[in-house]
Amino acid sequence: MYVKLLEIGNGVFEDFVNSVVMHPNKQIEIACASLQADPILRNGYIGVGFSQGGLLLRGLAQRCSYPRMTKMITMGTMHQGVYGLPHCSLEYLVCRLIRRIYNRIMYTEFFQNHFVPATYWHNPLDTAQYKEKNTYLTDINNENFINQTYIRNLNSLDKFVMVKYINEHFVVPPASEWFGYYKEHKINETETLEQAEMFLNDRLGLRRMYNAGKLDFLTVPWDHVEFHWDWFKDNIVDKYLL
Repeated sequence: MYVKLLEIGNGVFEDFVNSVVMHPNKQIEIACASLQADPILRNGYIGVGFSQGGLLLRGLAQRCSYPRMTKMITMGTMHQGVYGLPHCSLEYLVCRLIRRIYNRIMYTEFFQNHFVPATYWHNPLDTAQYKEKNTYLTDINNENFINQTYIRNLNSLDKFVMVKYINEHFVVPPASEWFGYYKEHKINETETLEQAEMFLNDRLGLRRMYNAGKLDFLTVPWDHVEFHWDWFKDNIVDKYLL
């Protein structure tokens, strides 16, 4: 099995820094060029992404038409964004205060351009600001403009597998890992993908994929991107990679 790691930068440290400060659009551009330059992948490839990496992987699948991604597997990925802090319950005053600060800074031009988590900060209490100021998630979710290329490329997948972590404390809300999210203007109620406006209106083509049996929803009982090889081999490698 040929495995290609999409490293953004020269070495582990630079790759890590870029994952935090380099805008997703630029990272996807670099990744697409790397894939297109690899002759081994000319007939297609399977993409696997963990956490934030899965969100960029989906952007890659939707924007980079060649080489074709045949299957996409995301583990612990915030497909509808996040609205909370890792391991910081809103029961605590300090966590509520930090979230208020985030609401003020995450949609500023500086943070949108230089802090990757800001590009998937999704405030359900102010969707107008989110749609106006967000520079990545709104685009790949077709929230302001329907990009038919995104729909076509996503629907060209043979399988789209989403793994949700049941004991999740990093992605808030965990429902985002299956394209669920908070109901609009509410932070105590979530809705599933099937209940969401983006599914009912088929804004991204997910309902079409669902009806065609292309969406697989898996769960694991652990916390965020905790990894157990036996489970991964039995449920991912053997079923989707071989």
